Amino acid sequence: MNWGKGIVLGMSLFMAFIISMCVYMFNLPVDDYDHQYYEKGLNFNGDYNREQQVVRDNAQPLITQTAAGVAIEFKQPATGVIKLVNPLGKSKDLVCPLNTGADKHLSIPANKFTTGRWGVKIEWSSGKKHYLYQQNIFINGK
Repeated sequence: MNWGKGIVLGMSLFMAFIISMCVYMFNLPVDDYDHQYYEKGLNFNGDYNREQQVVRDNAQPLITQTAAGVAIEFKQPATGVIKLVNPLGKSKDLVCPLNTGADKHLSIPANKFTTGRWGVKIEWSSGKKHYLYQQNIFINGK
């Protein structure tokens, strides 16, 4: 084979690679990127302040896995939202309202979870203070 055929073959292979990558990128599911990327960037300082408030007040909730599910204990009565994020996609995510009352304890049943890694994001208020806490947990199989 002479060098002209080699150049044409190399360019053809490169073009096939680029076209296949374009097709692959356009066929990715919508979940693979964050639609609120810029809004989250604008709200970063507020989230950072709420995370630091957890550290200053030593208000980290205790998250434990029990046979009945996931138990979350707070230092003070809390109201807010718990978001449980599954890396397999947004369709598997859970959002639970949070209102502990006087017992400062919340339980999420095990039947809502699949085995694997979950991200827990808790946004709550206690008294007049607002908090944000994030942690990754691993749910064991039954």
